[in-house]
Amino acid sequence: MKVGENLSMFRATTMLVATLWLVVGASFVGRPVSAQAPKPLTPEQIAEIAILAAGSRPVLAQIRRNGIERGRVSRIGKDGRSEDTRYELRFVRGDKLEKDKVRIDNKTPQAEYSLIFGDGKIFGIINGSPFQPRAEATADFLSQQAHSIDALLRYKENESKLASAGKDKHQGIDVHVLDLTDKADRKTRYFVSAKSYRVLWLEYEDTPPGASAPVKYMKRFYDYRYVQNTWFPYRTVLTEDGKQTAETHILTVTFGVKIEDALFQNPEAASTVSP
Repeated sequence: MKVGENLSMFRATTMLVATLWLVVGASFVGRPVSAQAPKPLTPEQIAEIAILAAGSRPVLAQIRRNGIERGRVSRIGKDGRSEDTRYELRFVRGDKLEKDKVRIDNKTPQAEYSLIFGDGKIFGIINGSPFQPRAEATADFLSQQAHSIDALLRYKENESKLASAGKDKHQGIDVHVLDLTDKADRKTRYFVSAKSYRVLWLEYEDTPPGASAPVKYMKRFYDYRYVQNTWFPYRTVLTEDGKQTAETHILTVTFGVKIEDALFQNPEAASTVSP
């Protein structure tokens, strides 16, 4: 690791320790020595420390305003076969989740297509022509945005509500358990390391289109790396009712890249605009 990266990581750790002291240490002031047990952190305090540990709110707002992510997704079908998809994700964040613009260009052995979210709508493009994605693809697209680490890091901007589900220990690791409910009443449970304050995994339930019962999903995050003054997981494993169904490996991610609005426009709508 380079000297500059070491210094950046040292500063980030120092800031986190200082914040923990400000948050927790105040409870000691003016109290007898025998009663110095710190008060439990509130859900908002845990979330704010997680935001600071990820890079701080100003840094996230500036650096992660837009970007490009490239990677590979391995999906396991019901027949047990695995299919790899190469993807390129481009995004421009708005003030709230519903104002984001997201485009994912997918390349499978069978086809190349794009899924785009903009102006609160989802549509697809294949061979330059728009199409309406299947209900499952649309649901999966929305789920990726709603049940994500960013949904926690942007809880205040998205006007989501937080609640504490206590503190737990999993495989020797102490974790804070947070429940987040967004404005659409979608619920996500986050397991945040009590040491690093990174999100280690999250859980949620959803009923896929055409299904009669809800499915329990879990996303585990691995291989956190320091990217442009923020921490970012490069590997994500998705399980459905305890069975692994997808694994995502990020190859490159770059924040602060200029992205043209034309990438998020529906070709059909654009063709109706007068010259």
